[in-house]
Amino acid sequence: MIDLKFKYKDLLEYLKSEIPFNPEITLILGSGLGDFAERIEVTKTISTNDIPGYPQSTVTGHKGFLHFAEIDGKKTLIFQGRIHIYEGYSIDQAILPAFIAKQLGSVKLLVTNAAGGVNVNFKPGDLMLVTGFLSQNIKMELASIFPVPTLEQRNNLNNLPSKPFNKVIKKAALEEKIELKEGVYWFGKGPSYETPAEIIMQRRFGADAVGMSTVQEAIYAGFYGIEVSSISLITNYASGLSPEKLSHQEVMDTADLAKGKFELLVKRIISLL
Repeated sequence: MIDLKFKYKDLLEYLKSEIPFNPEITLILGSGLGDFAERIEVTKTISTNDIPGYPQSTVTGHKGFLHFAEIDGKKTLIFQGRIHIYEGYSIDQAILPAFIAKQLGSVKLLVTNAAGGVNVNFKPGDLMLVTGFLSQNIKMELASIFPVPTLEQRNNLNNLPSKPFNKVIKKAALEEKIELKEGVYWFGKGPSYETPAEIIMQRRFGADAVGMSTVQEAIYAGFYGIEVSSISLITNYASGLSPEKLSHQEVMDTADLAKGKFELLVKRIISLL
Protein backbone atom coordinates (compact mmCIF):
# COMPACT_ATOMS: atom_id res chain seq x y z
CA MET A 1 0.00 0.00 0.00
CA ILE A 2 1.21 3.52 -0.83
CA ASP A 3 1.46 5.74 2.25
CA LEU A 4 0.20 9.03 0.83
CA LYS A 5 0.96 11.05 3.95
CA PHE A 6 4.58 9.91 3.74
CA LYS A 7 4.88 10.30 -0.04
CA TYR A 8 3.38 13.80 0.02
CA LYS A 9 4.86 14.89 3.34
CA ASP A 10 6.67 17.90 1.83
CA LEU A 11 3.58 18.86 -0.17
CA LEU A 12 1.38 18.86 2.93
CA GLU A 13 3.91 20.73 5.05
CA TYR A 14 4.21 23.41 2.37
CA LEU A 15 0.45 23.83 2.01
CA LYS A 16 -0.21 23.93 5.74
CA SER A 17 2.38 26.69 6.06
CA GLU A 18 0.84 28.73 3.22
CA ILE A 19 -2.93 28.37 3.46
CA PRO A 20 -4.96 31.27 4.90
CA PHE A 21 -7.60 28.93 6.39
CA ASN A 22 -8.80 25.34 6.44
CA PRO A 23 -11.58 24.99 3.85
CA GLU A 24 -15.05 23.65 4.55
CA ILE A 25 -15.82 23.08 0.88
CA THR A 26 -13.57 22.01 -1.99
CA LEU A 27 -14.41 22.63 -5.65
CA ILE A 28 -12.58 20.94 -8.54
CA LEU A 29 -13.06 22.73 -11.86
CA GLY A 30 -13.29 20.68 -15.04
CA SER A 31 -12.11 21.34 -18.58
CA GLY A 32 -12.96 24.85 -19.74
CA LEU A 33 -14.63 25.75 -16.42
CA GLY A 34 -11.60 27.33 -14.80
CA ASP A 35 -12.80 30.90 -15.42
CA PHE A 36 -15.05 30.54 -12.38
CA ALA A 37 -11.98 31.04 -10.19
CA GLU A 38 -11.28 34.36 -11.88
CA ARG A 39 -14.75 35.76 -11.23
CA ILE A 40 -14.72 35.59 -7.46
CA GLU A 41 -12.80 37.45 -4.77
CA VAL A 42 -9.87 35.22 -3.90
CA THR A 43 -8.11 35.41 -0.53
CA LYS A 44 -4.95 33.63 -1.68
CA THR A 45 -3.71 31.80 -4.79
CA ILE A 46 -1.00 29.14 -4.78
CA SER A 47 0.57 27.97 -8.03
CA THR A 48 1.00 24.23 -8.34
CA ASN A 49 4.49 24.99 -9.69
CA ASP A 50 5.42 26.04 -6.15
CA ILE A 51 3.99 22.97 -4.40
CA PRO A 52 6.62 20.24 -3.84
CA GLY A 53 5.69 17.03 -5.64
CA TYR A 54 2.54 18.38 -7.28
CA PRO A 55 2.12 17.13 -10.90
CA GLN A 56 1.74 19.71 -13.63
CA SER A 57 -1.31 19.57 -15.88
CA THR A 58 -0.54 19.20 -19.59
CA VAL A 59 -4.11 19.76 -20.80
CA THR A 60 -5.47 22.99 -22.28
CA GLY A 61 -8.12 24.46 -20.00
CA HIS A 62 -6.53 23.20 -16.80
CA LYS A 63 -4.49 25.97 -15.22
CA GLY A 64 -2.39 24.93 -12.26
CA PHE A 65 -3.68 26.94 -9.30
CA LEU A 66 -5.19 26.41 -5.89
CA HIS A 67 -7.41 29.30 -4.84
CA PHE A 68 -8.67 29.99 -1.34
CA ALA A 69 -11.82 32.12 -1.27
CA GLU A 70 -14.70 32.97 1.03
CA ILE A 71 -17.87 32.64 -1.02
CA ASP A 72 -20.94 33.89 0.83
CA GLY A 73 -19.05 33.32 4.06
CA LYS A 74 -18.07 29.72 3.20
CA LYS A 75 -14.35 28.93 3.32
CA THR A 76 -13.69 27.33 -0.06
CA LEU A 77 -10.71 25.70 -1.76
CA ILE A 78 -10.84 25.75 -5.57
CA PHE A 79 -8.67 23.61 -7.81
CA GLN A 80 -8.27 25.38 -11.13
CA GLY A 81 -7.03 22.42 -13.11
CA ARG A 82 -6.87 18.73 -12.34
CA ILE A 83 -4.64 15.71 -12.91
CA HIS A 84 -5.70 13.00 -15.38
CA ILE A 85 -4.56 9.41 -15.58
CA TYR A 86 -4.40 9.74 -19.38
CA GLU A 87 -1.62 12.30 -19.00
CA GLY A 88 0.56 9.46 -17.76
CA TYR A 89 0.03 10.09 -14.05
CA SER A 90 -0.51 7.36 -11.47
CA ILE A 91 -3.67 6.87 -9.45
CA ASP A 92 -2.13 8.38 -6.32
CA GLN A 93 -1.33 11.52 -8.32
CA ALA A 94 -4.76 11.67 -9.95
CA ILE A 95 -6.55 11.79 -6.58
CA LEU A 96 -4.32 14.52 -5.12
CA PRO A 97 -7.05 17.22 -5.06
CA ALA A 98 -9.30 14.89 -3.05
CA PHE A 99 -6.39 13.87 -0.81
CA ILE A 100 -5.53 17.52 -0.14
CA ALA A 101 -9.19 18.32 0.56
CA LYS A 102 -9.28 15.55 3.16
CA GLN A 103 -6.00 16.56 4.79
CA LEU A 104 -7.08 20.21 5.06
CA GLY A 105 -10.41 19.30 6.63
CA SER A 106 -13.00 19.78 3.88
CA VAL A 107 -16.30 18.09 4.62
CA LYS A 108 -17.83 18.63 1.18
CA LEU A 109 -16.40 18.13 -2.31
CA LEU A 110 -18.03 19.35 -5.52
CA VAL A 111 -16.37 17.84 -8.59
CA THR A 112 -17.14 19.30 -12.01
CA ASN A 113 -16.18 18.07 -15.44
CA ALA A 114 -16.73 18.36 -19.16
CA ALA A 115 -18.40 15.26 -20.56
CA GLY A 116 -19.70 13.76 -23.76
CA GLY A 117 -23.45 13.24 -23.94
CA VAL A 118 -24.35 9.54 -24.22
CA ASN A 119 -28.04 10.12 -23.54
CA VAL A 120 -29.59 11.02 -26.89
CA ASN A 121 -31.84 13.56 -25.16
CA PHE A 122 -28.84 15.60 -24.00
CA LYS A 123 -27.30 18.36 -26.08
CA PRO A 124 -24.07 20.38 -25.83
CA GLY A 125 -24.42 23.11 -23.22
CA ASP A 126 -26.62 21.08 -20.86
CA LEU A 127 -25.66 20.77 -17.19
CA MET A 128 -26.10 17.32 -15.67
CA LEU A 129 -26.29 16.49 -11.98
CA VAL A 130 -24.53 13.18 -11.51
CA THR A 131 -26.78 10.62 -9.82
CA GLY A 132 -24.36 7.71 -10.06
CA PHE A 133 -20.94 6.61 -11.30
CA LEU A 134 -19.85 3.77 -13.57
CA SER A 135 -16.18 2.96 -14.00
CA GLN A 136 -13.74 0.51 -15.54
CA ASN A 137 -12.03 -1.22 -12.61
CA ILE A 138 -10.89 2.05 -11.05
CA LYS A 139 -11.56 0.63 -7.58
CA MET A 140 -8.88 -1.99 -8.20
CA GLU A 141 -6.33 0.77 -8.79
CA LEU A 142 -7.55 2.73 -5.80
CA ALA A 143 -6.99 -0.33 -3.62
CA SER A 144 -3.25 0.44 -3.74
CA ILE A 145 -3.77 3.66 -1.78
CA PHE A 146 -6.55 2.59 0.61
CA PRO A 147 -5.94 0.96 3.96
CA VAL A 148 -7.93 -2.17 4.84
CA PRO A 149 -11.39 -0.56 4.98
CA THR A 150 -13.59 -0.49 8.02
CA LEU A 151 -17.25 -1.42 7.67
CA GLU A 152 -18.11 2.28 7.92
CA GLN A 153 -15.74 3.16 5.08
CA ARG A 154 -17.17 0.44 2.87
CA ASN A 155 -20.67 1.71 3.60
CA ASN A 156 -19.66 5.31 2.88
CA LEU A 157 -19.71 4.58 -0.85
CA ASN A 158 -23.42 3.72 -0.59
CA ASN A 159 -23.96 7.49 -0.39
CA LEU A 160 -21.97 8.36 -3.51
CA PRO A 161 -22.94 10.84 -4.81
CA SER A 162 -24.41 12.34 -1.64
CA LYS A 163 -28.20 12.48 -1.80
CA PRO A 164 -28.49 15.42 0.64
CA PHE A 165 -25.81 17.32 -1.32
CA ASN A 166 -27.60 16.59 -4.60
CA LYS A 167 -30.82 17.89 -3.06
CA VAL A 168 -29.08 21.21 -2.35
CA ILE A 169 -27.85 21.37 -5.95
CA LYS A 170 -31.35 20.81 -7.32
CA LYS A 171 -32.68 23.56 -5.05
CA ALA A 172 -29.93 25.91 -6.29
CA ALA A 173 -30.85 25.18 -9.91
CA LEU A 174 -34.52 25.93 -9.21
CA GLU A 175 -33.67 29.21 -7.51
CA GLU A 176 -31.48 30.29 -10.43
CA LYS A 177 -33.99 28.98 -13.00
CA ILE A 178 -31.31 26.80 -14.58
CA GLU A 179 -32.37 23.58 -16.29
CA LEU A 180 -30.48 20.70 -14.73
CA LYS A 181 -30.43 17.28 -16.32
CA GLU A 182 -29.75 14.21 -14.19
CA GLY A 183 -27.83 11.10 -15.13
CA VAL A 184 -25.08 8.56 -14.62
CA TYR A 185 -21.46 9.42 -15.42
CA TRP A 186 -19.22 6.78 -17.02
CA PHE A 187 -15.51 7.07 -16.35
CA GLY A 188 -12.94 5.92 -18.91
CA LYS A 189 -9.21 6.37 -18.37
CA GLY A 190 -8.52 7.43 -21.94
CA PRO A 191 -6.29 8.57 -23.47
CA SER A 192 -8.53 8.42 -26.56
CA TYR A 193 -12.19 9.21 -26.93
CA GLU A 194 -14.49 6.20 -26.98
CA THR A 195 -15.41 4.40 -30.18
CA PRO A 196 -19.04 4.47 -31.38
CA ALA A 197 -19.39 0.82 -30.36
CA GLU A 198 -18.20 1.62 -26.83
CA ILE A 199 -20.76 4.40 -26.57
CA ILE A 200 -23.54 1.96 -27.53
CA MET A 201 -22.30 -0.39 -24.80
CA GLN A 202 -22.17 2.41 -22.22
CA ARG A 203 -25.71 3.48 -23.03
CA ARG A 204 -26.92 -0.09 -22.56
CA PHE A 205 -25.18 -0.19 -19.17
CA GLY A 206 -27.08 2.94 -18.12
CA ALA A 207 -24.61 5.75 -18.77
CA ASP A 208 -25.86 9.22 -19.69
CA ALA A 209 -22.50 10.98 -20.00
CA VAL A 210 -18.89 9.90 -20.40
CA GLY A 211 -15.59 11.47 -19.37
CA MET A 212 -12.02 10.83 -18.20
CA SER A 213 -11.99 12.28 -14.69
CA THR A 214 -13.98 12.74 -11.48
CA VAL A 215 -14.70 9.16 -10.42
CA GLN A 216 -11.34 8.43 -8.78
CA GLU A 217 -11.55 11.72 -6.84
CA ALA A 218 -15.16 11.07 -5.83
CA ILE A 219 -14.50 7.51 -4.64
CA TYR A 220 -11.41 8.52 -2.68
CA ALA A 221 -13.20 11.38 -0.91
CA GLY A 222 -16.38 9.39 -0.37
CA PHE A 223 -14.44 6.52 1.18
CA TYR A 224 -13.30 8.89 3.93
CA GLY A 225 -16.78 10.23 4.62
CA ILE A 226 -16.59 13.49 2.67
CA GLU A 227 -19.93 14.43 1.11
CA VAL A 228 -19.40 14.36 -2.66
CA SER A 229 -21.52 15.63 -5.53
CA SER A 230 -20.69 16.20 -9.16
CA ILE A 231 -21.91 18.29 -12.08
CA SER A 232 -21.09 17.55 -15.71
CA LEU A 233 -21.19 20.10 -18.48
CA ILE A 234 -22.21 18.28 -21.63
CA THR A 235 -19.80 19.76 -24.15
CA ASN A 236 -20.31 17.45 -27.13
CA TYR A 237 -22.25 14.51 -28.46
CA ALA A 238 -20.44 11.26 -27.68
CA SER A 239 -18.73 9.36 -30.49
CA GLY A 240 -21.13 8.10 -33.13
CA LEU A 241 -24.00 10.39 -32.12
CA SER A 242 -22.93 13.24 -34.38
CA PRO A 243 -21.25 13.45 -37.80
CA GLU A 244 -18.75 15.93 -36.34
CA LYS A 245 -15.27 14.76 -35.37
CA LEU A 246 -14.60 14.95 -31.63
CA SER A 247 -12.06 17.51 -30.49
CA HIS A 248 -10.86 19.15 -27.29
CA GLN A 249 -11.46 22.54 -28.92
CA GLU A 250 -15.18 21.74 -29.12
CA VAL A 251 -15.10 21.02 -25.39
CA MET A 252 -13.48 24.39 -24.69
CA ASP A 253 -15.84 26.30 -27.00
CA THR A 254 -18.98 24.82 -25.43
CA ALA A 255 -17.65 25.42 -21.92
CA ASP A 256 -17.08 29.06 -22.84
CA LEU A 257 -20.70 29.43 -23.94
CA ALA A 258 -22.09 27.76 -20.81
CA LYS A 259 -19.83 29.31 -18.18
CA GLY A 260 -22.35 32.00 -17.21
CA LYS A 261 -25.01 29.61 -15.97
CA PHE A 262 -22.37 27.32 -14.51
CA GLU A 263 -20.99 30.16 -12.39
CA LEU A 264 -24.45 31.20 -11.20
CA LEU A 265 -25.26 27.63 -10.22
CA VAL A 266 -22.02 26.97 -8.34
CA LYS A 267 -22.23 30.23 -6.39
CA ARG A 268 -25.82 29.47 -5.40
CA ILE A 269 -24.87 25.92 -4.36
CA ILE A 270 -22.12 27.18 -2.08
CA SER A 271 -24.41 29.81 -0.57
CA LEU A 272 -26.94 27.08 0.33
CA LEU A 273 -24.47 24.70 1.94
